[in-house]
Amino acid sequence: MGRIYTTHVGSLPRPQDVVDQVFAEDKGQPVDRAVFERVIGAAVKQRVKDQADNGIDFASDGEMSKIGYATYIRHRLSGFEIGDVPRATPADLDAYPRFRDRLAEKGATAKYLRPICRGPIAYVNKAPMEQDLAHMKAAMQGQKIVGGFMNAPSPGIIALFQPNEYYKSRDEYLFALADAMKTEYEGIVAAGLYLQIDAPDLAMGRHIMYRNEPDDVFVKAVDVHVEAINHALKNVPADRVRLHLCWGNYEGPHHCDIDLRKIIGGYLKAKPNILLFEAANPRHAHEWATWQGTKVPDDKILVPGVIDSTSNYIEHPELVAERLSHFVDMVGVDRVWAGSDCGFGTWAGFGAIDPDICWAKFRTMAAGAEIASRRQKAA
Repeated sequence: MGRIYTTHVGSLPRPQDVVDQVFAEDKGQPVDRAVFERVIGAAVKQRVKDQADNGIDFASDGEMSKIGYATYIRHRLSGFEIGDVPRATPADLDAYPRFRDRLAEKGATAKYLRPICRGPIAYVNKAPMEQDLAHMKAAMQGQKIVGGFMNAPSPGIIALFQPNEYYKSRDEYLFALADAMKTEYEGIVAAGLYLQIDAPDLAMGRHIMYRNEPDDVFVKAVDVHVEAINHALKNVPADRVRLHLCWGNYEGPHHCDIDLRKIIGGYLKAKPNILLFEAANPRHAHEWATWQGTKVPDDKILVPGVIDSTSNYIEHPELVAERLSHFVDMVGVDRVWAGSDCGFGTWAGFGAIDPDICWAKFRTMAAGAEIASRRQKAA
């Protein structure tokens, strides 16, 4: 390879015309499909160009067509209805209600319809996925990138955001989702893209879904959630899959985040070979030392977040290089890519990062990766 590749977690800021289209679709308002696909296709093309122009090697479609990284799935799976169920809030925000309420009053929290599972789960609508794949493949033509990837949620994060009122147990619901998501997982890889599974349930789930349970209960649950991921990936090669772990892409105290050392064993049991995880923000930047003390399987590529996705600070390239060096020293330059902590447009129309600053962060990440690569060659 000779250098450290660059990528990111997937979602990107959406133009306003895209936001208007996906919100109309999510609300069930009349949508002209030709207009919808034209707007989405143009946005994907521009976002892939933005990534290529700013130093990204492995690019995504920015999740342009999706209202949110997990709730969009109700437009593709059967069994969901819109209902009135309170949304679970993270325990760290509930611990500071004045701050939590201030975020809500400022409009800093995502707004989307709440899907609830009230029937059997099945993948019944492949058309949106096929359109997403067509837009991405068209957008990649002529761009100077190494490859492309497309995001899809883990069974566990779907279960976290879409409560179950149909299946007899949490695990039954989880594996029903895993069976259904095989269609999307296999479809993305069959199209020639890398599949990225977004799995905040493996970390953020601790202070939301399992907030009233002790750590050991959650750690056991991580193994079950990973088993569901592996079940869904039965027919997908490990080297074509990326797995993203995070504690929640929001500004907040994050003092309830479970330590990486408690869940890293379960995370490493997952089939995907390419592992993306938070390593830049103030709560998790120190955990490179946890990786240092862990036996990482030889087939795993580590993609630490070296730029924060909730702060408009533009990291210095030297800091990016320093962060990368910790991981290069552990597993070698050929098994480290540079990434972001999380996405820059997790929910349509919401995001802490100014779009222009997003591209600047990509440029600084690319510059830092170049510095780290050059130093490895000279060593």
